[in-house]
Amino acid sequence: MAQATYDDANLLLRLYELRREEKMREARAWFVAHFKPKTFEEMVHLCPPGSAENAKMRQVITYWDMAASFVTMGVLNPEMFYANNREFLLVWLRLRPYLAEMREKYGDAQYFKNLEAAGNMNIDFLNRTSPGALEAFSKRVG
Repeated sequence: MAQATYDDANLLLRLYELRREEKMREARAWFVAHFKPKTFEEMVHLCPPGSAENAKMRQVITYWDMAASFVTMGVLNPEMFYANNREFLLVWLRLRPYLAEMREKYGDAQYFKNLEAAGNMNIDFLNRTSPGALEAFSKRVG
């Protein structure tokens, strides 16, 4: 893995600043507390199109997909990103069970590809650097 740079640190700090924006904080708090669907149908029921819940869900997931694109496209050091963004992993773990179905229903095979790629790399990173932590984290955020 390449050495992290000051540019990596500055980008990471900028991503953190964006997370502090009022509407984003509200959306993130809702997502962590309430977004726990296990199927695509449960997700649609919880977050129907046009609802405030749908807007919050999309704000959180698209934010983390954008951040993941920085990692997958080589702009941000992956290990620095994973070491500082456990919330990203929470988002990936909650979306992962039904992402394939979501892509099929939306007719978009690339939907959240960056989130998926970086999420799987994050899991590999955690398993390599802290064996057992993924299982413990998954149980906590269920």
